[in-house]
Amino acid sequence: MPDIVQLLSMPEGKTLEFKRDLSSIQPILKTLVAFANTAGGVLIVGKDDQGNIVGVQDIFNAEEKLGNAIADSIYPSLMPEIEIISIEGKSLLIVCVSHWWGPFYLKAKGPTDGVFVRLGSTNRTAGQELLEELKRVRTKTPFDLMPCLDASRSEIDMDKIKRAFADVDKDIDENKLISLGILVPYAKKMVCSNAGVLLFGKNSIRKKYFPNAEARCARFLGTEKIEFIDQYEVEGTILDAMHEIPKFIRRNTRVSAKIDTMRREDIPEYSPILVREILTNALVHADYSISGMTLRVSIFSDRMEIESPGMLPFGYTLDDFVSGISHVRNKVIARVFRELHMMEEWGTGYRRISQVCEEGRYPLPLWEEIGTSIRVTLYPCGSEKIHLKKSEDSILSVRQEEILSLFQKKPDLTAKEIHDQLHENISERQLRADLLKLKKVNRIKTVGKGPNTRWVLKQEGL
Repeated sequence: MPDIVQLLSMPEGKTLEFKRDLSSIQPILKTLVAFANTAGGVLIVGKDDQGNIVGVQDIFNAEEKLGNAIADSIYPSLMPEIEIISIEGKSLLIVCVSHWWGPFYLKAKGPTDGVFVRLGSTNRTAGQELLEELKRVRTKTPFDLMPCLDASRSEIDMDKIKRAFADVDKDIDENKLISLGILVPYAKKMVCSNAGVLLFGKNSIRKKYFPNAEARCARFLGTEKIEFIDQYEVEGTILDAMHEIPKFIRRNTRVSAKIDTMRREDIPEYSPILVREILTNALVHADYSISGMTLRVSIFSDRMEIESPGMLPFGYTLDDFVSGISHVRNKVIARVFRELHMMEEWGTGYRRISQVCEEGRYPLPLWEEIGTSIRVTLYPCGSEKIHLKKSEDSILSVRQEEILSLFQKKPDLTAKEIHDQLHENISERQLRADLLKLKKVNRIKTVGKGPNTRWVLKQEGL
């Protein structure tokens, strides 16, 4: 059982949620399903939205009611730990759910619409891509090892493969490609795996099956995504991205000089080693099964962000990453990166990053899981800001950032205009919640009242 006193002082998040009581059982069941499918979690019943411990009346009947609802409503059978504890003289229900192979779903909604996953502090219905990923987790079949059905051996660039392995003094032949998982058997013949196409596929086949597996780089003026200074799009393989992105970063960041007696030392704004480590993690662990998302590198005057598609692998948390626990989503891609000396032992990335930051006096980067993407924010050498912890209230979702981008075209917008321009079809209630969140963190404000209310982007510093 976790430290409940500590959990009560924490905000809701991916693995923690509070409920006042059991008066509305369906949202509670959704949360338990989402916890089980995603990374486990703890539900505490008896704390209200204002953070007050109100306790649960008739606690033993409440425990029985919840246990029956779980048994009757969720499939496969979910068996969480349910405990009763007393805090400040009030009884709380503590429900601990472990991550397990599912997918778990609400029986009333069925095995498609009833599957939920945890994104931040919210529950979301798993779309088709997440459903497929949940099924792959159950069968232990990584996406990058699956065959790309129409990609024959002739669709991979053998010259590129030979050059890559020659650079590390290694020979390569068809048997080695099969051993690595670049070529896999399908229907009594050998075809390219998804990893083979992503790593070494020719342009035509790669663009056909993975049109979004590219990297987009941008340098912005100031601290917001408003005015571009420089842009670059890597259209090659993910190995090409590994070589080209650092070039873009070097030409768009500064190098300062430190003179110690008669010796001059050039200090990059961002450590090349740090950039390489984080970029390697982003490319190796990205979820290439997601359509419509790309790896993005954004450079601002005060920070750099590297954002890769895909939430953390199911059953894995940022705390696991910091602790050095390894969980490789793309095993073929990871193995090829290791063969090419681009990646070291699994599970040592955070330790190396911490060491580089300490030795070079760089602030430790900030990792955030934002919706279905992972963002790592790097800060310049010498920055005095403390970024090790960040309030969840200041973290924006991908959709909230999209809302902010709409103000680049028009300085003031109605809620309806914002709703009509969003890529994601959301309810008016959800949009209002997003707008109030952006207002709370001082990014937008309202002008006018009632039906004449318009939303306006706030100027920085105001």
